[in-house]
Amino acid sequence: MKIYTKTGDKGTTALIGGTRVAKSHLRIEAYGTVDELNSYVGLVRDQEVNNDRASILKEIQDRLFTIGATLATDPGKDVKMATPDLHEEDVQLLEQEIDIMMAEVPPLRAFVLPGGHQSVSFCHVARCVCRRAERIVIHLQEESFVEDLVIKYLNRLSDYLFALCRLMTHELRAEEVTWKPRL
Repeated sequence: MKIYTKTGDKGTTALIGGTRVAKSHLRIEAYGTVDELNSYVGLVRDQEVNNDRASILKEIQDRLFTIGATLATDPGKDVKMATPDLHEEDVQLLEQEIDIMMAEVPPLRAFVLPGGHQSVSFCHVARCVCRRAERIVIHLQEESFVEDLVIKYLNRLSDYLFALCRLMTHELRAEEVTWKPRL
């Protein structure tokens, strides 16, 4: 099977269910941004500081593929193929991990400027892409069906990524620079 199909050469693509839409369609933007997020989570997973967290980050990547498949499915079609699904337990796992990480770092008393170490910066980029994916999916939900759990997961994932940034900073003994507004 060839990697190229030529079916998108005129700017359209097919959703799961067969409906063709413009590649600029909000649904495509939503799952494309989730795919971008997945790539950044992979970059975060590849950081040496995250060797002990590689399995949870891989699981998050798997959930992001699940979300991508959900978003790529035409909600108006009765799709015959099985697609993976998201569970409330997936959100609960993120919450448990957040609680564990936050117990390891000093209490937060100010906004944190992204940076301090290249690995931490990659994680901050992932967090920002996650927030963008969440905004796009919320916009899509205003126009079409999107399962509420998808938005809840993305919201909690951005919190997880922030907690991970803080823990990585701590473990790497990098400086956590807080924002000091100029007044």
